[in-house]
Amino acid sequence: MNLPGLENIDTPLILAPMEGITDTVFRRLCLSEGADAGISEFISSEAIIRNVEKSLRKMDAAHDAELRWVQIFGNNPVSVAEAAKVAEENGAHIIDLNFGCPVRKVVSKGNGAALLQNLPLMQEIAAATVKAVKIPVTAKTRLGWNLQSIVVHEAAQRLQDAGIRVLTIHGRTRAQQYGGIADWQPIAEVKAAAKIPIIVNGDISSPEKAMAALEMTHADGIMIGRAAIGNPWIFGQIRAALQNKDIPEITIGYKISTCRRHLAESILLKGERRAVVEMRKQYSQYFKGMVGFKPFKAELMAALSVDEVAGIFLKISEHYSN
Repeated sequence: MNLPGLENIDTPLILAPMEGITDTVFRRLCLSEGADAGISEFISSEAIIRNVEKSLRKMDAAHDAELRWVQIFGNNPVSVAEAAKVAEENGAHIIDLNFGCPVRKVVSKGNGAALLQNLPLMQEIAAATVKAVKIPVTAKTRLGWNLQSIVVHEAAQRLQDAGIRVLTIHGRTRAQQYGGIADWQPIAEVKAAAKIPIIVNGDISSPEKAMAALEMTHADGIMIGRAAIGNPWIFGQIRAALQNKDIPEITIGYKISTCRRHLAESILLKGERRAVVEMRKQYSQYFKGMVGFKPFKAELMAALSVDEVAGIFLKISEHYSN
């Protein structure tokens, strides 16, 4: 794939940008578990050019990775291009444009997946950004606004014409949000016609699904989002499957040690109280499917200090070792 840091990697495995999830610590964790790259939480173009501190912190956080891939959203070609220049000047290696976020507060302002209703503007934003920076520009989008408006084929052509280097497609419409089942067939059709690399995204939650997605779409890479939450080792498991190796089994001991590392690094970045509270959104996924975990989950959700969490981890370890 013709992107910095990914040139010699067959079928790159990429952590999707997720607001409130893919902070520095989580990206580092996924990279250590086999992800080839991770994209920053999305950042408003308007906030970047207005120097909003929170947004600038997100951009700076992207610099902790070897490959600095910064995602920007907006609906004004001038603002998005200017924000991309700021990101480039601050050390970004790749700019990703968000044309797929389905969240109401984003879409209601004409951003993210709303641009699937205005493909000429989407193309204009992409072209302006490509022209504004020297680094590669990629994009992420969906199949269309709804099932009656599958426009990804035209969107892909327009983005390719605008100079987008790589396109990621999530196999749902905006109306579907994250419900139903991702449809990879339109992605296969785009891939067959495209002259740029296509990355498949949506419902890739296991090595088996990753192999099925690649078989159907012949995509050049895989992007994983929600399936990586509390499950960072999914990248290593998929890589093993791609290489026809045994898929590593994740023990309860390894889950706990990974959780501890995640929390410890979050504390260094955010402070104890905030890190302990923010980790709550991860626990259900880290220990998903474990019979009898509900009481431990309740304790973890109530814990306010690292010492409390450490004590609960010890009880979990003892309980499942017996």
